[in-house]
Amino acid sequence: MATIDISEATFNDTITGNDIVLVDFWAAWCGPCRMFAPTFSKASENHADVVFAKVDTEAEPGLSAAARITSIPTLMAFREGILVFSQPGAMNAAGLEQLITGIKGLDMDEVRAKVAAAPASSK
Repeated sequence: MATIDISEATFNDTITGNDIVLVDFWAAWCGPCRMFAPTFSKASENHADVVFAKVDTEAEPGLSAAARITSIPTLMAFREGILVFSQPGAMNAAGLEQLITGIKGLDMDEVRAKVAAAPASSK
């Protein structure tokens, strides 16, 4: 599956309408973003069961602010609509594969229990 571009208007539907979504926050002027793009794209071809989405931080400043993006590239991963990973910096192919495998292996009952038990201020 190819990567898709998402916007503030399509972000929530994309996150909540798919089991696993990886979101790459990037900008055209960002060297590390351009270096990470082929790795992200290649992984999308190997994992048809995962949605690989991209957010252009220049075109979507409101979405970037809402997601608290302070450094790019930033990769976020959502499983069943829950943010399960967020990290700035480019990732190599092996690291991305390890992350995807880990997300697929999550016990979502346990994740939901942790989210429910978290103090309101940290949600």
